[in-house]
Amino acid sequence: MTWDFSTEPEFEAKLEWMRAFMRDEVYPLEVLEADEAGFMRAIRPLQQEVKQQKLWATHLPPELGGQGYGQVKLGLMHEIEGASMWGPIIFGNQAPDSGNSEVLAHFGTEAQKKRWLHPLLEGKMRSAFSMTEPNTAGSDPTLLSSTAVLDGDEWVINGHKWFSSNGMIADFLIAMVVTEPDAGPYQRASMILVPGDAPGLKKLRNIPTMGGHERFGYGHAEILYENVRVPADNLIGKRGHGFLIAQARLGPGRIHHCMRWLGQARRAFDMLCERSLQREAFGKKLASHETVQNWIADSAAEMEAARLMTLHAAWVIDTAGAAAARKEISLIKFFGAKVLHDVIDRAIQVHGSLGYSSDLPLEEMYRHARAARMYDGPDEVHRVSVARQILTGYQAPPGIWPREHVPTRREAARRKFASLLEAAVADA
Repeated sequence: MTWDFSTEPEFEAKLEWMRAFMRDEVYPLEVLEADEAGFMRAIRPLQQEVKQQKLWATHLPPELGGQGYGQVKLGLMHEIEGASMWGPIIFGNQAPDSGNSEVLAHFGTEAQKKRWLHPLLEGKMRSAFSMTEPNTAGSDPTLLSSTAVLDGDEWVINGHKWFSSNGMIADFLIAMVVTEPDAGPYQRASMILVPGDAPGLKKLRNIPTMGGHERFGYGHAEILYENVRVPADNLIGKRGHGFLIAQARLGPGRIHHCMRWLGQARRAFDMLCERSLQREAFGKKLASHETVQNWIADSAAEMEAARLMTLHAAWVIDTAGAAAARKEISLIKFFGAKVLHDVIDRAIQVHGSLGYSSDLPLEEMYRHARAARMYDGPDEVHRVSVARQILTGYQAPPGIWPREHVPTRREAARRKFASLLEAAVADA
């Protein structure tokens, strides 16, 4: 089957508009010093421009205000908007709202969509995804300990969560909790909507990270659920389907993450190349030094490989569905995270102390890049998943040889050599 990542000229024109818009309007926001109200005043007109271009919330179907683009097109757009940390919020694709909106769009009831999804898409609400726990390994979500027990027509939720993205400012949270304790490991959990002001919900803090304190309340919150009561109708989908919904949420979302990483890597790469042509050391431009040339070549090759792998994974989703792309999604997750880190690292090295300073965006990009190896599943788990899927296509061969034909070939080569040797002796 032939891979096809091509898009029509009309869509290419939209991508070109996005590139210019990001360069002229979004990048300058990175140095904006303002409170949340000032920031929102600055981005509202930009969000309106995006909506006029029909590029708002493109991950959703048209009936929900999106454009219904496939994963390949979404990936190409995320590559552009992901070059700046403010790009996704201006295009209505910011995490965790984008993933949460997809959950509600595909699994929510009409009442849930009316109350939570539509205000979320209009920018009148913010959301959080509350799954990770401090006392259980995030790499193994079957160990979740937070619970929800049905008491009459209400769920009673108890548990301790952290790294609930945007939890401190969320108007509602989607909590992943155990509702079926006696079921199999992948049928124990469900997803439940929790209002941000629900009694018993305690938003403790934004956890300080090496990425720095996020501005305007964005960050990774620690949350306590202490006998939090919500209506039984707040269950998303069916009981015990939490893992299925999570996979539907996280699979395509990893495409978006990886393409955003490529956008950031491309921006760092451009800075690397420009600095190498600008700066001189030991009598010649940095670009003339072989080590720097190797960095440029390696970065270009790695980015191109990651880009093609990511677009291929997106194409598989578009043509065969997310379940068929499990291996491809895991591949790009751990490979793309390493490419992001390595390209930014080289760019910082070329810039020297300037790259290490906050006068350039590289140091912030570098700090956030480290988290890419952990969120949406640690790289090690994705490597194991890839290896297991690959090995299902193999079986142990009989005998001591890797393949049955190897001894036959060796024996034929031995006989051929022996005949040549005999001929040589005879001629002598």
